Amino acid sequence: MRTAPDTGAPSSAAIETITIDVNGQAFEVESCGTGDRLALCLHGFPEHAAMWRDCLPLLAALGYRAWAPNQRGYGASPKPPRIADYDLTRLMEDAAGLIDRSGARSVVLIAHDWGAMVAWCFAIRRLRPLTALIVLNVPHPARYLRCLLRWQHLVRSLYVLGFVFPLLPDWLFRRRGGRFVRSLLRLTAYRPQTLSPVLLDIYCRNMASPGVATAALNWYRAGVFGGLLRQAWQGFPMIEIPTLIVWGDRDPVLSPILIEGMARYVAHLTIDRRPDAAHWVAQEDPAGVAAAIGRFLRDLPPP
Repeated sequence: MRTAPDTGAPSSAAIETITIDVNGQAFEVESCGTGDRLALCLHGFPEHAAMWRDCLPLLAALGYRAWAPNQRGYGASPKPPRIADYDLTRLMEDAAGLIDRSGARSVVLIAHDWGAMVAWCFAIRRLRPLTALIVLNVPHPARYLRCLLRWQHLVRSLYVLGFVFPLLPDWLFRRRGGRFVRSLLRLTAYRPQTLSPVLLDIYCRNMASPGVATAALNWYRAGVFGGLLRQAWQGFPMIEIPTLIVWGDRDPVLSPILIEGMARYVAHLTIDRRPDAAHWVAQEDPAGVAAAIGRFLRDLPPP
């Protein structure tokens, strides 16, 4: 066990980096707090478990054992070589394994970007019982696929084709110490001046580490080449647990239209819209996101 690097986030509880074995693979996890209520926080692309360092102490103060794993392909977590190893089914199995290893009696799943897509599908498939679901700036997969039929959203999503192209994006993301990550986040943020330089450095160093860029991009490759469609073929039953969507309205790719009509997919939904943030809402408005999560969790009925 070692102490995680400081990212400048306020902390009232110690955050440690631990290793947890899941199905024979060692996952790097940032951990804060104790108890038998687990808050499992899943990062997205091209992020790192450190993105949750503003939320972990809050979750611990609310009585949760907060875990933020580096998901497969990131940090010191496993980096299997095949694209198929990053299928949504495998990613959900990782989350299920972490929950099992925690031994928690109740679980809240909190996620952003690709982590949010994993979380949506995890809740839909009911792989493990959840007390609540919290997602940041990613719509329900059924709503996303439906809106892709509209040319406006299809055009906004064309960047994905660049990410699934072999070799070139891998080189672009890892070259010059991963500097492209910093440029990407600053370009797509609404208030780039609010992005933590320390956190951006962590993202860049992580992406430049051996094997990470290819593994991270394989999430897109696995998703585009069948992973998300296989979930659609299985159908999308109603999510019955309390669900919070925190949404940065200035997202240049995912329009707020994507969170309209969500009542057909989620029975108990709360939406917290952040007008001065974009896709990287947890980095642009960390205090606002933490406050929204705190309000939501305090209002939950006992598990």
